[in-house]
Amino acid sequence: MEGKTVNQSAVTMAQQMNLSDANPVGNVHGGLIMKLIDTAAGVVAIRHARANIVTASIDRLDFLHPVFVGDFVTLTASINFVGRTSMEIGVRVESENLMTGEKRHTSTAYLTFVALDSDGRPMPLPPLILETDEQRRRNHAARVRRENRLAEKAKEKVYGG
Repeated sequence: MEGKTVNQSAVTMAQQMNLSDANPVGNVHGGLIMKLIDTAAGVVAIRHARANIVTASIDRLDFLHPVFVGDFVTLTASINFVGRTSMEIGVRVESENLMTGEKRHTSTAYLTFVALDSDGRPMPLPPLILETDEQRRRNHAARVRRENRLAEKAKEKVYGG
């Protein structure tokens, strides 16, 4: 199976936040940001696998700053790690106040997806080709997160979840 580069599946999505996206005081719902993150990461996963995918986990999601009605939100997603049947996608969310031009890093998330064959079973993935030092750094960090995630799952089996 031929490998794929990070750039072959990377995606950038953007949209302006509206009143319907927010609570009564004008903060955009975290759940909406989570949905956008899952959508952007899912596109990356499908592009890499060229198959159906499912979200297996959200390893980490940090909300660093609120997003407000009127903000222009940009999500940048790329693949960090590929295992046999699973892959980690990182998503960075930035918001821009269009009136002032202020940009803020609002969220970061790491999601794991599994590719499914036509029978709905996990399928092998194309290997990931890393081309830059930054991609190698992100891949290393993803491997560490994966090891920690697997260790935590093993503890849950022993001690209960």
